[in-house]
Amino acid sequence: MNKRRVLIAEADAQSASFLRLALERVGYQVRTASDLQQGAIIINQDVQQLAFVLANSRLPNSPEFALLRKAKEINSGLPVILMTESSSIEHAVASMRYGASDYLVKPFGWDKLERVIERVTGGAKERVSSGRDSSASEFSKSDDDFICADQTTRRVLTLAANIARSQATVLICGESGTGKEMLARYIHRHSDRAQQKFIGVNCAALPDGLLESELFGHERGAFTGATTRKIGKFELAHRGTILLDEISELPAHLQAKLLRVIQEREIDRVGGQLPIPIDVRIIATTNRDLPQMVAEGLFREDLFYRLNVIPLLIPPLRERRADIETLITYFLGKHGSANGRAGLTLSPSALADLVSRRWKGNVRELENVIERAVLLSSDDMIETPHLHLDDEGAVERPRSDMQPGMTLREVERQLILHTLKQTNGNRTHASRALGISLRTLRNKLSEYRSAGLFAEQAAM
Repeated sequence: MNKRRVLIAEADAQSASFLRLALERVGYQVRTASDLQQGAIIINQDVQQLAFVLANSRLPNSPEFALLRKAKEINSGLPVILMTESSSIEHAVASMRYGASDYLVKPFGWDKLERVIERVTGGAKERVSSGRDSSASEFSKSDDDFICADQTTRRVLTLAANIARSQATVLICGESGTGKEMLARYIHRHSDRAQQKFIGVNCAALPDGLLESELFGHERGAFTGATTRKIGKFELAHRGTILLDEISELPAHLQAKLLRVIQEREIDRVGGQLPIPIDVRIIATTNRDLPQMVAEGLFREDLFYRLNVIPLLIPPLRERRADIETLITYFLGKHGSANGRAGLTLSPSALADLVSRRWKGNVRELENVIERAVLLSSDDMIETPHLHLDDEGAVERPRSDMQPGMTLREVERQLILHTLKQTNGNRTHASRALGISLRTLRNKLSEYRSAGLFAEQAAM
């Protein structure tokens, strides 16, 4: 029997409504519950008809995982997909221990949910279709959802999802390696153009003489060597999305031409006679300070304002440390599976070293480190030596203003407070870096607070 009934257990009415509409659109009959009691009643009533349960791990007035455990008591074979805001490894392990079929960290997109549903309901033979050709988007071929757990990054992702269906030009700023192209692909995939092409152009990778032809195309005979007509990237992206990566590297004469393209929505091939209308969504990225470049006369002010309709800033990885563990888990799975090393884990000391680094190369650097460790480790657990970290990215070592006669207790207090400062007050990360349990750290801080030796802001 092809079961088409689903229970959504979610207290957030807006989230539940979105999920209900998405699942009903692809043919599911959806029932909803906002708490444990309602959810348990529906599971008891419909247990033989339910294809799966999609539940928030924490429902109001009940312990975490309560509905998951109740569902497994009623029918141990009923697939339960958990939704959560926690991305910790411990939380994921706990959900699987209680019997979750899969695990989604909020926010997530339809394609991510679709793939999870496919896995828990039997695979490609009963694939849930969203009405889109997955091969139409380059994103779905090679990339996963934009992975994040940090609240700041989530706000950026939420804004990106909210503006995805608009036609507005987007300017994504951030350091190299933060995931600007990933975010651009995320916007495309959640837009009305998702079935059309996503075309990326690296403005810094091509010489000036080739970039114009690459962007706008050329006619046969337009210049020496132009033996055939070439269709440019803008034409190829017609009705889809074009990514202008590192837009700050665009030469001045092409800045003027791009401004006209944005204003008139038409392009001129090199050597062409007539303009060609185009319909494209433009997303630009940069790792440079464009307002400063405008002030220095290196970038057109009018073009900047045309591009900066929707500005998105991705913070560097060192400012969103909550993302590091999530990314580590993802990269371990990705490169472990690709190299026949599935099931690899990190030792607590290796994890603490990774969480506390500055990550000048951001996510790209982190992925390289994890891939290298997967290849170099010989056991099931990756230790710090397998990471081959240099000292350049290490955080500043804890210092104390030690004076003659200072007690060991005082040195310990300074070490703890300094580590808290380095981890932006995150006690979990600090305890790992210090090599002590979270409970021990809490007890120490409580002791310092009682003695008037600790204030929250002192550790920030």
